[in-house]
Amino acid sequence: MDDGMYRQLESVASRVDFGEYEARAYVAVLEHGSLTAAEVAEKANIPQPRVYDTIRDLAESGLIELHESRPMRAVAIDPERAFTEVQSSLDELVSALSERFHTPARAGEVVSLVTSRQTVSRYFEDVITSAEYELVLALTPDLLARHEDALRERREEGVTTELLVAPSADAPGPDEYDYSAVATTARARRGVTTPVVAVADGSYSVYAPQTTFERDADSYGVIFNRSELGFLVSAFLNTVVWPSALTLVDTADDRPFPRRYATVRRCIDDLHELEGPFQVSVEGREVETGRRTSLEGWIVDVSFGANRETAALTVETAEGLVDVGGQLAAFEDVEADELVVDRP
Repeated sequence: MDDGMYRQLESVASRVDFGEYEARAYVAVLEHGSLTAAEVAEKANIPQPRVYDTIRDLAESGLIELHESRPMRAVAIDPERAFTEVQSSLDELVSALSERFHTPARAGEVVSLVTSRQTVSRYFEDVITSAEYELVLALTPDLLARHEDALRERREEGVTTELLVAPSADAPGPDEYDYSAVATTARARRGVTTPVVAVADGSYSVYAPQTTFERDADSYGVIFNRSELGFLVSAFLNTVVWPSALTLVDTADDRPFPRRYATVRRCIDDLHELEGPFQVSVEGREVETGRRTSLEGWIVDVSFGANRETAALTVETAEGLVDVGGQLAAFEDVEADELVVDRP
């Protein structure tokens, strides 16, 4: 926390730091309008030796006035006036703290279960805004409207976005809504059983049922930040959810090269209908040893299952042919987690 925000917290806390005696004395003065110190001690049940310090503390906080008469009197101040400065400071503090809380902190490797609807929403937005080159989404029409501006920004910045909207009955048609402004490819899927999912660059994702975003419903979401388990979210979306949806718009072939991918499956899906040749650079792990590796070469072959269940490509490198698969690859030589494809 920076020093400015810490001082704000201290300032607000000092203005409302009521101990038991201060709280009782303050309420007593408000109820009666004006009391002597002796009357405050009697009505608030405060020991006589402590009453003067107590009412002076309230006066220093600007919550009551002290009339230095004989005897001294504590006079009430309208709470709306007394707390105006506190309320203003608190509003500023809450705004500043909300900005800090708006973007959830993310550690290096973490899987989190979140049961707050608001927190799931914040993570969902954070996944969208953090995407650098690839974004995969399944969301409701309401969530599409809520995050439309952020999706437009990602699109304008060149982020490849695959968008699925469900339930399709509530989604606007392509003649009513310009899906190409928020997505590279957009599909609609029937049914409220479709989960809400967002995956940024293949490594940061959130998964939640649609009911999480409904009022008076149990809510939960699972957050995967740079965890290998996050691949399960992306794989589920690609192999189960995406193929069962109807295409609304597809502008994938219009994207310029070089193209950057988080998954082999999406890379091959893009390239298998295009004319080559293609160069590729791959970051990933050796399947047999698990060691990090990098390679560059020419794509000489691709294989792609009809329902996206398998995907691989063969790269001709200076050292020979290398088979490249996606995450959890077993039969290939390299498990890729990032690919950059270019045309010569």
